[in-house]
Parts: sequence; C-alpha cells; structure tokens
Amino acid sequence: MSERYDSIRKQLKQNPQTWLITGVAGFIGSNLLEALLALGHRVVGLDDFSTGYRRNLDEVRAIVTPEQWKRFTFIEGDIRNSADCARAVAGVDHVLHEAALGSVPRSVHDPIATHEVNLSGFLNMLVAAHDANVLSFTYAASSSTYGDHPGLPKVEDTIGQPLSPYAVTKYANELYASVFARTYGFNTIGLRYFNVFGKRQDPNGAYAAVIPKWTAALIDGTEVVINGDGETSRDFCFIDNVVQANLLAATSEPSSRNEVYNVAVGGRTTLNQLYEELKAALAQNGVHCDRPPVYAPFRAGDIRHSQANVEKARRLLGYGYAIPLAQGLAEAMPWYIQFISTTGAESIENHLFRPV
Repeated sequence: MSERYDSIRKQLKQNPQTWLITGVAGFIGSNLLEALLALGHRVVGLDDFSTGYRRNLDEVRAIVTPEQWKRFTFIEGDIRNSADCARAVAGVDHVLHEAALGSVPRSVHDPIATHEVNLSGFLNMLVAAHDANVLSFTYAASSSTYGDHPGLPKVEDTIGQPLSPYAVTKYANELYASVFARTYGFNTIGLRYFNVFGKRQDPNGAYAAVIPKWTAALIDGTEVVINGDGETSRDFCFIDNVVQANLLAATSEPSSRNEVYNVAVGGRTTLNQLYEELKAALAQNGVHCDRPPVYAPFRAGDIRHSQANVEKARRLLGYGYAIPLAQGLAEAMPWYIQFISTTGAESIENHLFRPV
C-alpha cells in the first residue's frame, strides 16, 4: 500500500462523502461499493443488471455491517437513459463510472449494443455529472486503447489503431472526456485497466474473462481452451489495485486531472504461464488438475502482447505497491472455489438483492 493511499484512506474515514458507482452490481463496481461502505461513506449505485448480478450486492451486504449497508441507496436504471443518469448524480460528490459492455468478442458480435452503452451511456453520464457539479468524475478506460501499437511496456501517450469495436468506444470515451475539459472546464480521470481479476468476477457465459473461466473449467474437469499458441501475454491486475487507483484518482489534486492512467502491475504473463499459475493456486487449496489445455485459433480483435508502464500513476496519483498475479490469485482462489461449488449446487437466482 502506498503512503498516499494509506493517508487517503484515513482521511476518507474522517470525512464521509457521497459517491455514485455506475455498474455497481458488476465485478469492479461491487468491489468499489464494499471498499467505500467499509470506510463509512454513503454510496448511490446505478445498475440495470444487464451484466451485473443481484448476488454481488447480496455478498457485499453480508460482508459490511448493517449500519454501513444503510448508507447504500440502489437505483435500478440504465445509463442509456439520461433521466436515470440525472437522478443518480443528484447530491453526489464523486462519480466512479464503471458501467459498460465489456469484452472484445462481445463487441465484435454486437457492435451496436457496445456503442450504445459505452458511448451514448458515457456521454449521458458526463453531461449529468457536469450539470450536477460533482467534485470528481473517474471512469473506467481500457488497455484495449493501445490497439496495434507494438511497443512494450505501454505508455499512456503512445497508442496505435483500435482492433475492435470495444476499443473504439473506450478510446472515444477518452476523447469525449478531453473535449469536456476544454469546452466546459469539467476535468475527469480515465483509468486504463489491464486484465482485472478477483472475487465476484463471473466465470460463466460466452464472454467470461480468462482467469475465472479457466479456473471454473479446471475445477469442473472440463476443457481449458487457449486461443493461439499460448504465448500471448497480458498484465494481469488484481482487483485491490483497481480499488486503490479509483480512490486515489477521485481524491487527486486538480493538476492530476484531465488525464488517463494505466492501472496494472507492470508485469507480463503468457497464457501458458497463466495456466500453470492457476493450477498451482488451486493445488494450494487442495484442488489438483492434470488435464492439459486445448489450443484453438486466435480470436479476432485480440492484441498480441500487453504490459503497462505505471510510472505516471505512481508519480501523479501516488499509486503504490501493486499486488502481483501470484498473490492476487492466492487471495482470489478461495472465493472462486466457493462460488463455483455453490453455483453448481443451487441456482444463483435464489440469491436476490432487495433494494432498501
């Protein structure tokens, strides 16, 4: 944990404010909710459950105290609806905009839906937050913005051509944010996430991220499919690093805003290495898997290598120690095992969040 992050957490405990988290029922959104409620803050959450889950909110409710949970207000709504956005930002100090349709393959399959949510929805939120005069607006950008640029590690001011509709929408978010700074004086911060993983990340569905999807397959004894030769590499980033970056960004100095920052570890792991890391993490929890992976063709729109330079975030935001892959897997694996075993026994739809 960085010195600034430690200091900010202490300050936040002493000075409760009101935060809006869009996509609050999602993987990243629910982890941000848990962190802010634990610090004693008031949180408004906006979600339409298109990709988020009621069970994620149930889990947060079970973790925090009843008094902390009372500080959470949930709005079921859609960022494509400007009225929902305006209602959600009313009386809010900080906005953490996480709502989006993720996944490169999903965007290739359905570019129109990706555009409507990630671009029209983003613009709705920018307008609503500007009109509400919020103190800060932090949004989820993406490492996909680097596109076909071959340089490693990735540095914020050097990008290539986008390789998917998803990447186009995320780059356009950054352009809109920059225009709002120049035209309206509304400064934001974009966080380019690199392959985030951790608890409450869904292992099911066609567009599941690689770590939960492979973990579920290894536990169930089913096929692990590696697209390509397995030498594709990624900078896998544990969810706690993302929580740190969001809180640092929202409380940063005005001089650090109207910028985008890489959020990652600064490491590089091939898919073949990841497969072995997952088997090792499972073995530490008593789950042993010997089935070899199956190799399939490369996926359309995927970049070959990804690794972040996080120096800018360190220098301007105070982003400190980033939990590496092995440690993150060790922390996340008990949750994955518990979740997969539970959802295999009973329907997840039995765990329903009820707004208070």
